Formats: sequence, C-alpha cells, structure tokens
Amino acid sequence: MKKLDSAKGHASMFTANFLWGCLSPVSKALLAIGLVLPVALTTFRMVGAAIVFWIASFFMKKEHVNHRDLGLLFFASLLGVTFNQGSFIFGLAYTSPIDASIVTTTAPIITMIISAIYLKEPVTGKKVLGIFMGALGALILVISSNMGDVSAAGKNKIWGDLLCLFAQICFSCYIVFFKDLVGRYSPVTIMKWMFTYASICFIPFSFSDVSAINYEVLPKEAYYEIAYIVLLGTFVPYFLIPVGQKILRPTVASMYNYVQPIVAALLAIMWGM
Repeated sequence: MKKLDSAKGHASMFTANFLWGCLSPVSKALLAIGLVLPVALTTFRMVGAAIVFWIASFFMKKEHVNHRDLGLLFFASLLGVTFNQGSFIFGLAYTSPIDASIVTTTAPIITMIISAIYLKEPVTGKKVLGIFMGALGALILVISSNMGDVSAAGKNKIWGDLLCLFAQICFSCYIVFFKDLVGRYSPVTIMKWMFTYASICFIPFSFSDVSAINYEVLPKEAYYEIAYIVLLGTFVPYFLIPVGQKILRPTVASMYNYVQPIVAALLAIMWGM
C-alpha cells in the first residue's frame, strides 16, 4: 500500500508540473496578442478554477471545514494562488517562457531551506546532491537549446525573472507551511476555498482590465488558450498537487519543478519562441 501511495504521489507531482511546463508558452502566446493583460489573465485563472472546483465539489461527499481552517486556507491561498500566480503571470509578461521556467528550478532549493528551518527536515548529502544534479541537468538542457536565441528575451527581463522567483518562494512556503492543513481535507475542498479567496482578493484590482477586453475581436485561438490555462494549466495541477503534498516530503514534491523548464523549453522552441 505504501508503494502504491508513493507512486500516486510521484505521478501526481509529475503530471502537475508537466502541465505547468506547457503553461508558460501558452500564457506567453496569449499575452503576445496584446488584447489580454496579465492582470486579466490571472483573474481568468483564479475565477475559472474557483468555478470548476465548486462544480466538482457538488459531485463529491460534502466536507465541513471548521472556522480556524477556513482562516488558514485564506493565508494558504495568498501564498499558493494569489501571490504565486499573480507574480508568475506578471513576470512572464516581461521575460521569456524559457527564462521563466528556468527560475522554477530554484523551488527545490528554497523548499529544502524552509523545510530544514520550519519542519526540522534533515539536509542530507544525498538530498543536496539530488537537487544539484536535477537543477544542473535541467539548466544544461534548456540553456543549450536556447543558445543564440536572443529574441526569446522579453523587455525588463530582470524584473520579470525576479517576479517569477518571488512566485517560486511563495509556492515553496505554501508547500511547507500548509502540509498538515492539506492533509485534513480532499483536494477539491482545499482548492475551492483557496481559489474563492484568491478571486475575492484579485477581482477588485482587475475588474477594469477584464471589462476593457474587446471579446468580439479576440481570435478563436485565444479562447482555446484561456481554456487550457483554466482547465489543464490550473484546475488539474491544483487538484493533483495536494495529492502529492500529502504523500511526499516537501523537498521531494518540489523537485518535480525540474520537469517544467524542460517541457517549457521544448514547447517554446517548437513554437519559435
């Protein structure tokens, strides 16, 4: 049973990060049209995912969440959704999808440090070597594939990379600080509240950008990209992340971030980014 649970945890984290790897080039392609601003795109992600998670909850056994945990879920949503998604999408508008995905390789290192401080998780030589080798392999593959492609960089690249880094720090804190909370409820219950809170926080600042979009002139491809971002780039990964979060140690779970730059780089190169 433990081996089966472990396999489920690893499969969940791999699938989630694979889909997130595809998310960078898809989001960049949508933003490149110039008709949808980063704030509006982040709102689509949050509100769309909240709606889908609430719909999914109607088909599942009802879970009661106590008032204390509802309060904790609010702070979890700030780190795991609001700051994480908002910073990443804003950062992606200024940098390239490949650079944004390279920044994700910092997550396991950040998670290991936070876990060592907060959870007193031992920092073993094997763990450090594994993180180093994983990061090195991902970076070599992505950088070698991107050499000479100067056009891939966006404007204000450093600012974009820093925003993407902040997104990784927020998500690493979420993975570590709320591991116990996530273990008490189903993924759908956890995420329907987190995305609801995130939507409430974000809508007041994004309403004007969302309402200013001329939906009639948006190309058909833009609607497909938004659908991917909401369903396969947000709903499915955030459904799977709590599964891996319950079963795997935070450092192990975060190491699957190395999947993202490889997938993002291959897809971006195929699309001429």
